[in-house]
Amino acid sequence: MGSSPGDLGDRLEQLYTGVLYDSLREFDDTWRVLPPDLKPIDPSRKLAGRIFTVAGNRDDDLGDHESMLAWTEFLTQAPSDHVVVCQPNDAVIAHMGELSAETLKLRGIRGYVVDGGCRDVDFIEHLGFPTWCRYTTPSDIRGRWRAEQLGEPIVIGDVTIHSGDYIAADRDGVIVIPQDLAVEVVEAAEFAVSQEDLVREAIRRGASPKEAYLEHGKF
Repeated sequence: MGSSPGDLGDRLEQLYTGVLYDSLREFDDTWRVLPPDLKPIDPSRKLAGRIFTVAGNRDDDLGDHESMLAWTEFLTQAPSDHVVVCQPNDAVIAHMGELSAETLKLRGIRGYVVDGGCRDVDFIEHLGFPTWCRYTTPSDIRGRWRAEQLGEPIVIGDVTIHSGDYIAADRDGVIVIPQDLAVEVVEAAEFAVSQEDLVREAIRRGASPKEAYLEHGKF
């Protein structure tokens, strides 16, 4: 049975990265977990949805206008009901801030994952815009960084990410699910959760861990 990108994103948000990882391994043994130093600004939040990619590069010879024009073009082009995933090719400045986060949220973006930095994190946390990053810094992109590629494949860690793939993020980490496997992985994860619930009930009734595992094939 088919599922729209929005519906699939909603179903992903009800799951957790551990069971998604286990389920993805049933279909694809390629490493799909992003580096563990990507952390949520607000650990109480989860994030899931279809991916829209952006990539850029550091350029200290940029003018302020040129950098901000490219940035606002990205903010304009990012499609609603997606998660923006950014490869900035930079490890010094911030690639998300308060006004941009509010703009993306108002435009229906589910959240933001960047292999780089953020600033204004108190504001972003208060705003409730799910954001994952590697570090924080007050230094911004103005006149120093340009968004150059929208919707093109990017690489974070050992993972190649395409627009249209799906992402799920929580306190455990961030996992990427290829678009062509997303429905199967979500269905498998939902079934796995139901089996885990049966194991949990068996343990609470007094079954040994081994008995529960043999009965349900899950632990």
